[in-house]
Amino acid sequence: MLDVSTIAIGVGLGVGIAALGVGIGQGLAANAGLAGMARQPESSGKIQTGMLIALAFIELVFLLTFVVALMLVGKLPNYEDARQNDKLTAVVVQSAERNH
Repeated sequence: MLDVSTIAIGVGLGVGIAALGVGIGQGLAANAGLAGMARQPESSGKIQTGMLIALAFIELVFLLTFVVALMLVGKLPNYEDARQNDKLTAVVVQSAERNH
């Protein structure tokens, strides 16, 4: 069973790293596309189409990461349940220590 804090940290880091990677990837793709259009203006239509498709696929990576992050956040217990479980765990540990 995963610890609650591990899931929360993983979600935050995963979304942050995905956003950083997507931003860098889209910037590089747009840079290459615009540089290609500047060098060969007659083929700018083909370059622009390919660039927009590539940007859509790059954005899809972030959207999939966000969906997985939402699924993981859904696995987190709410605060009251977590507090109740911590109390129960403490009671079980204390009773086990008394018995030994």
